Amino acid sequence: MLRGKVAVAVSGGVDSSVAALLLKNDAYEVCGIFMRTWSAEDDATPISQCPWKVDLDDARAACDHLGIAFEVVNMIGNYRWLVAKELVEGYRLGITPNPDVLCNARIKFGALKEYAHGSGFEKFATGHYCRTVENSDGTVDILEGADKNKDQSYFLAMLSQEQIKNTLFPVGALNKPEVRKLAAAAALPNYKKKDSQGICFLGKVRLQDFLAGHIADAPGDIVDTDGKVLGKHRGLFRFTIGQRRGINLPSNLDFVHYVVIGKDLVKNHLIVEIERSDSKFLYAREFAIRGLSFTNRPIESDAKLLARPRYRDPACRVEFFRDGDSTARIVFEIPQRAIAPGQIAAFYEGETLVGGGVFSQSSP
Repeated sequence: MLRGKVAVAVSGGVDSSVAALLLKNDAYEVCGIFMRTWSAEDDATPISQCPWKVDLDDARAACDHLGIAFEVVNMIGNYRWLVAKELVEGYRLGITPNPDVLCNARIKFGALKEYAHGSGFEKFATGHYCRTVENSDGTVDILEGADKNKDQSYFLAMLSQEQIKNTLFPVGALNKPEVRKLAAAAALPNYKKKDSQGICFLGKVRLQDFLAGHIADAPGDIVDTDGKVLGKHRGLFRFTIGQRRGINLPSNLDFVHYVVIGKDLVKNHLIVEIERSDSKFLYAREFAIRGLSFTNRPIESDAKLLARPRYRDPACRVEFFRDGDSTARIVFEIPQRAIAPGQIAAFYEGETLVGGGVFSQSSP
């Protein structure tokens, strides 16, 4: 007896393909849906190496092999306006948005999930390495994936309770080698496919090259913290806080490195200093957070939490101080290096993801 209809967001990779396999084996009626997120033909920067066509073929082949339905859903317009536009505008304004977090909140678990439910699917699933647990009150929490090296809960920090409900993460209780083994045992055609790297729609194209097709160069001075001119830059959007490579400033010792510590948009200055472990500009403990979002119950008062400031960073203890409808202040127990405005902070209570927010500014 079938357990119901589920739409699986298939990307052409092994994780989402195994998610579809597990759901089929668990007596669901499964349909793989592949979302188109970009059209290189309409873009100012040719993305000839964008792998979407290969991914589409791989996703279709995996679904055909499993004997499940397959559908391509056009999300190009949604992605352009809700993700790519904000990415470009963010860099234009000197901040560093996370397109994968935006895509999950607005497209994959937003427009795509809504499309799936509107098409008669009771459940929605992805290949993310995370888990869910249903509480006694009927709400659902997201937990970190069992494989801590692959845990992707960070990228879901801005999801709402409505987006989490009726969502399945079939591979979340597995580790990557187990997923590969299942794919090989089922003879999935993509079982050896390497994991994708970087921003999904860019493929092998560098982010800076993409941005250069949308933001005009605006040359200016590279200065130190005293305002001394050290060199020239081509455009502030080409740099991020904490960057050491590509600044093109000579140093007189191999172990001396200039590092980006700030941007002055008014003067069009890129601010750098010699990197030091005690830099009050590069390291900070206290940060202002905007755009707070909670996966279940909002945190309304002061709390002690764990926070992950970047995907690959370990979760660190923080003190959380709510100071507005969508704003807060957090203080890390350990100073954090080069947190740029626009990046995402994911908040946890143990293994449970409780929400996230956007870094807006720091205090040394």
